[in-house]
Amino acid sequence: MPEILEVQNLVKKFKSAKNELTVIDDISFAVEEKSSVAIVGPSGSGKTTLLGLCAGLDLPSEGTISLVGIKLNALDEDDRAYVRNHNVGFVFQNFQLLATLTALENVMIPLELRGEKGIAAKAKELLGRVGLGDRITHYPSQLSGGEQQRVAIARAFISSPKILFADEPTGNLDEETANTVTDLLFDINKEEGTTLVMVTHNMALAENTNRIIQLKGGKLVADQKLAKAL
Repeated sequence: MPEILEVQNLVKKFKSAKNELTVIDDISFAVEEKSSVAIVGPSGSGKTTLLGLCAGLDLPSEGTISLVGIKLNALDEDDRAYVRNHNVGFVFQNFQLLATLTALENVMIPLELRGEKGIAAKAKELLGRVGLGDRITHYPSQLSGGEQQRVAIARAFISSPKILFADEPTGNLDEETANTVTDLLFDINKEEGTTLVMVTHNMALAENTNRIIQLKGGKLVADQKLAKAL
């Protein structure tokens, strides 16, 4: 299977007034198309920083990142945004829905940013798939946390992304709701043939992927392929 993401000798440093902190320390790995990968590790190990680098939300201090065959290091912010908008979906721990938009309008945003028309029908279909077909006119404040995350999942998939980055997608949910959201995320990901790269502290969730990458102190300390995955 071809590789959709390739990270080579990645380093990310942050400078403060007196010190330089290395958050990502010489990490290399590649992710195959249509696979699912969990990035795990203790708080402060660099998981979210690594995810942001892989998605082109930030640039590394050293090393290279290739996403869908495109070297992100060589691009400016506008070009990286174009690559993201045409290839990448996101699901965040805190949902990141716009409070002034309905569920339907939130789901439509990625395709509206592309300038596409006639997208309401696809948004409604995806909201139906996540069990919110009767909640399309509701605003985020009128939805539970689990419902908001389901809206976020529908939004992530509306642009038919090649790769989905999820940062603690169940971190703000109770166990029962988290299980429902997890099932939806993996089911739609499999149906759409999307690659999934997910940061999580939940090992039960991580074990549903094809592979677990473990970080500690900014270093990659384990890379385990799993025989059984959803």
